[in-house]
Amino acid sequence: MPSSSPVRGLLFVTMQPKETLSLDLFHDWYNNEHGPNRTRLPFMPNGFRYRATDLPGTNAGTRADPEFLAIYDATDMHQFTEQPYQYLRAPPGKTQREINVMAQIWVDRLTLDFVGERINDKTFVKLESPEHFKENEQGNVLTTLRLLLTPEQVATVEDWIRNTVLPKVQEIPGWRRTSWYKTSYLEPREDGKVDFVLINEYTPSTDPKALPPILEALPVDISERKARTYELFYTFGTAARHLAIVAPWTSPDGVTKTLPNVSPYGSAIESTVTTRDGAVLPFRLEGSSDPNAPVLVLVNSVLTTWGIWDGFLAHFFSRPQNEKYRVLRYLARGRAIPSGTISPVTVDVQASDVIQLLDALRVPQATGLVGVSMGGVTALATALQYPARIQAFVACDTSAKSPAGNKDTWGQRIAVAEKEGTTLRLASLFGDESESPDTTPQNVVGEELAEMTVRRWFVSESYDNPQLVPEIARVKRMVYTNSLPEFRRGVETLFNYDYTGLLPGYKGRGAFLVGAGDGVLPKGMEKLSKELGSAEGKTAAFKLVEGAGHLPMVEKPREVAEFVGDFLSAE
Repeated sequence: MPSSSPVRGLLFVTMQPKETLSLDLFHDWYNNEHGPNRTRLPFMPNGFRYRATDLPGTNAGTRADPEFLAIYDATDMHQFTEQPYQYLRAPPGKTQREINVMAQIWVDRLTLDFVGERINDKTFVKLESPEHFKENEQGNVLTTLRLLLTPEQVATVEDWIRNTVLPKVQEIPGWRRTSWYKTSYLEPREDGKVDFVLINEYTPSTDPKALPPILEALPVDISERKARTYELFYTFGTAARHLAIVAPWTSPDGVTKTLPNVSPYGSAIESTVTTRDGAVLPFRLEGSSDPNAPVLVLVNSVLTTWGIWDGFLAHFFSRPQNEKYRVLRYLARGRAIPSGTISPVTVDVQASDVIQLLDALRVPQATGLVGVSMGGVTALATALQYPARIQAFVACDTSAKSPAGNKDTWGQRIAVAEKEGTTLRLASLFGDESESPDTTPQNVVGEELAEMTVRRWFVSESYDNPQLVPEIARVKRMVYTNSLPEFRRGVETLFNYDYTGLLPGYKGRGAFLVGAGDGVLPKGMEKLSKELGSAEGKTAAFKLVEGAGHLPMVEKPREVAEFVGDFLSAE
């Protein structure tokens, strides 16, 4: 029966891979599939992986003394009995890969109800919180004491914690928190006994050998007891990000895919992040498998997908100095089938989406943020409003203030698409087309506005370039297949914004790039380059791309890639 009010608790799991399972596959499965599937659930606000430091040698874990520990806080233990979590516990939610991998792991899983805690206000931080990325990267030392008690012994042990353990651990300079838990009401033991777990957390500078002994001071005679010491080595976000991929995997719902060795970008992950207001943002993360590799974020224009950056990335990664990067692309609001959010879409919302993507993927700071058109003003606004999270930005073919009459102009374009009334079967949030009769047709932008748009975006000579003709056709198809309801909502981003007042005081690194054939924008963007940071006595870099219009990364991908790469690597 569910409790009358939410019961706080813990999912506490020790794991030891058997000799038949490679550690690479173990981490790939756990970091990309098992863990994120759980931290996506609203009642699991965090998830941490710890590695034992009390073993006699490297990778010396055994079934009796496993090397790996995973801990997930739970805000409402009853949710473990509900469908979203239970779906993950059996097929199809529990995939065949998970079944195969877990058959090669010794697993000890406990659901525990919260009993009590003591916190050091000076040192404790929520390591999963974005504002504590620095502390999380430094890590955490953790000790656990597992006891098997009779129900009558529980109160005695709790008194011992308060009167004996806490006075000792509170004297240790690196002490952060002590918490204790017992067998959850959800899963009582058949023998009537109680699993009791005491956890002490310390800063990474704490020497585990200097910690006070605990077992010797137990107040009751306990036949089963185990003390362990661990260090934090991985913190889950709400999305998969582990690019050291061993084997391809697709989630049962088709939303998450891991793609090993996708030339020329290394491996790739495609999945989604759900924002605080319920918008679902599909993303693609690719490149270096180093979990601390610098991250470059690319933001597409209205009516396009992240595919506009394909040529750019081919040239970007062809330079050896750029192989160190991870690259994050995503579908901004206004692209795919409706995601359920009701928030008005503004540039501020789009900028917040960038930050929430970084949070979900545990990226403290993007090394670079590059956007074009709507993505360009998103990049500008994100850098101006979240300067600590963006090291450098390049805004392409955009403005710092919405042009007068923008709402009417876009309204006329929407009317063109509405009049045409084209529908397509869109298969997913990624905007894939489907031929299945089971897929409901969706209103899309259609042919007339798509043709008008690409004619406006690309310079006339590009239509005579055999290499660019298929690229233009590909971009046109992106426009054609864009969800009309989402276009109608997403384009509101461009109606009313003004960031000119924030330009002079900007202290970070920024640059502006524009196609020479993009109307009046070259002149306006050159002016922006002189205004950015002007109060600090700075001038931003400015790049005019000859032979290009509104999407220079499509028409001149090499020039744009070289500029961005050089700009990011410059001091």
